[in-house]
Amino acid sequence: MIRLFDFIFALVGLIVGFPILLLLTIIGLFDTGSPIFRQERVGRNELPFTLVKFRTMRVDTVSVASHLASASSITRFGRFLRRTKLDELPQLWNVLKGEMSLVGPRPCLFNQEELISERRARGVLNARPGITGLAQVNEIDMSTPVLLAETDAKMLSSLTLSDYFKYIFMTVTGKGSGDRVTKSSASREE
Repeated sequence: MIRLFDFIFALVGLIVGFPILLLLTIIGLFDTGSPIFRQERVGRNELPFTLVKFRTMRVDTVSVASHLASASSITRFGRFLRRTKLDELPQLWNVLKGEMSLVGPRPCLFNQEELISERRARGVLNARPGITGLAQVNEIDMSTPVLLAETDAKMLSSLTLSDYFKYIFMTVTGKGSGDRVTKSSASREE
């Protein structure tokens, strides 16, 4: 049932949101010269998939987890995209393809070994990764891998259709700030 809702919402979102996606792509071209960010992430059953987002950081920054990223790498337009969560819109394509769900654990990088290990131990990696979920609306990010894996497992073990809609609504209305980016570190991930 959730997969059906994922498919319908992603398809409608991409069709209705096409003018917004096009506008953000054009602005992104002027901002970084490369508005679409693609990165290999850990998918369902630990299979790799290519996540797509709007680029929020300079093209020349190093690819690491967001909590290890430097705030100085984020462009002015990128700050706007992150604050409004519009950088996530292209992931509707990942949802449409079945690589992600609207609600699920945020997909991590393959080099985030502690998080992968914690998620593996709790069965979290058996689920489709998502754009939002319980951890995201409670501002729990990848800087706390044990807590994140525990929260993901808790969400997956009790996820109802009502929760699915609640997490989407909370995200759309601004609950949760996304992965934090530190002021002092030198690298990044989108």
